[in-house]
Amino acid sequence: MTDKAELIKKIYLSNKNLSNSEIASMINSSKRHVRRTLNPIRNGIVRQIKLPKILLLDIETAPMKVLVWFLGKQRIPDSNIIKDWSCLSWSAKWLFSPEIMSEVVTPEEAINGEDGSIMQGIWNLMDQANIIIAQNGDRFDIRKLNARFIKNGFIPPMSYQSIDTLRIMKRYFSFSSYRLDYANQFLGLPPKQKTDYSLWKECINGNKKALKEMVEYNRNDVIILEDLYIKLRPWIKSHPNLNLYVESENSICPNCGSDNLIFCGEYYTTVSRFNSFRCECGAIGRDKISNLTKEEKERLLVPLSR
Repeated sequence: MTDKAELIKKIYLSNKNLSNSEIASMINSSKRHVRRTLNPIRNGIVRQIKLPKILLLDIETAPMKVLVWFLGKQRIPDSNIIKDWSCLSWSAKWLFSPEIMSEVVTPEEAINGEDGSIMQGIWNLMDQANIIIAQNGDRFDIRKLNARFIKNGFIPPMSYQSIDTLRIMKRYFSFSSYRLDYANQFLGLPPKQKTDYSLWKECINGNKKALKEMVEYNRNDVIILEDLYIKLRPWIKSHPNLNLYVESENSICPNCGSDNLIFCGEYYTTVSRFNSFRCECGAIGRDKISNLTKEEKERLLVPLSR
């Protein structure tokens, strides 16, 4: 951690009522730097518990070049492909780590649709990860990366669980749009960097400046993805259970890893009852073991299945 980050932490711990803007103005820093430094503290992650390796990632791909008869809806056979898609860049970070990792192809590689030179780095990260988070990752990023891995001669990364923030939003919320930019702005989070399709056209033509802009755009997507994930995390009922990844004397929140839990109610199924809790991160959960007594279990009746 840098000296400025240590100073941010010290100021925050001495007065937790200060806003990010106030701390930033006190030390001539950016509000984003303050927010990213304090996220781990505010979300109950700074503990002795060693959490699993949670990777956030995002990729940018080059469009395909194909022959078409007109601009309307049509079936395009694969024989019409002039140049297939490829990866232009990737960006990734470990949850709550300040370091953002990324790679982008060279102008020559962009022109030729080659991405083998940037696949090893992202493969290594995915191979280490226990959990991978991506926006539309299950249908796009992960499958696209798998396609380029096998194309470039890679074997599968080690097993991991995935959290797709797009699927989470569609499952639990009725937003007007589920695009990352809209969702973040709707929730009061930082937005995407502004760009348009001309950037992709410049990249596939080998424009070095455009490729640099592309990877910066890519890196920002990973930063704001982290903000969205933290906002959504308390709502995720099917979150990978962090209890399975850590060694701790205490039970921890399955969603965030905090052991600051308040048992405050009960959870019911058709055949059992459990003590339930709320975590400081906002997530709710329950005990694994039923709190029914032996007598209650013996007299329990259940409804017919449909």
